[in-house]
Amino acid sequence: MFEIVGEKDITRAIVRGFAKDLQDYAESEVIIVGGGPSGLMAGKELANKGVKILIIERNNYLGGGFWIGGFLMNKITVRAPAEKVLDELGIPYEEFSKGLYVTSGPHACSKLVAAACDAGVNILNMVKFDDVVFHEDRVSGVVVNWTPVSALPREITCVDPIALESRIVIDATGHDACVVKKLEERGLLKTRGFGAMWVEKSEGLIVEHTGEVHPGLITTGMAVSTTYGLPRMGPTFGAMLLSGKRAAEIAHEKLSKSK
Repeated sequence: MFEIVGEKDITRAIVRGFAKDLQDYAESEVIIVGGGPSGLMAGKELANKGVKILIIERNNYLGGGFWIGGFLMNKITVRAPAEKVLDELGIPYEEFSKGLYVTSGPHACSKLVAAACDAGVNILNMVKFDDVVFHEDRVSGVVVNWTPVSALPREITCVDPIALESRIVIDATGHDACVVKKLEERGLLKTRGFGAMWVEKSEGLIVEHTGEVHPGLITTGMAVSTTYGLPRMGPTFGAMLLSGKRAAEIAHEKLSKSK
């Protein structure tokens, strides 16, 4: 039934493919840290414009909370006008009440992941952000290591990370805001921490505040909330999708001006 292929051939195919990707993406135009809905959306939008994109994801899966919605109940809600993104991605949904829409988490998430991949986004999963590359007062890339390395006792996993360069880094790490906090550790900016839930206010504020927080670093999604002390959003995802779009617009504008 199947072609005759040896185990050695399978191993070589894996090693060659991964090594090629790693070599090609040692330098990208944009690195997105975090493969949740805002990061995937930003990556898809930029890749569709021909920008070379790498997403770093610490988990083995992409999509973050987009798979499961709220309280382990896998329904995703969005408020108008974010249903237009569902239309763009071909995700079916129903209107629950005026301006509030509900869809399947697995269907929505798999469509968004596929759209990012189809657009040309490259992905390193099980790879964890460790630090920033910083040149001449500007974020110029990321330092990364395998996720399992950071989960084991240091005395048995003293493995140096590697660095990947880029012209822009987008922090899409959710409430952790991992990239922004690396700059805060060095006294380069100050975060305020996310506030209490207020869905009606938070979604608009997150999209409005999406932008560059330091030369070379853009925040999107819930990392924006943590950076500026905005209300947390809860299990509705419209602002994640629209914040990702906004981050892509800003990144593309900055790339265009710097050419």
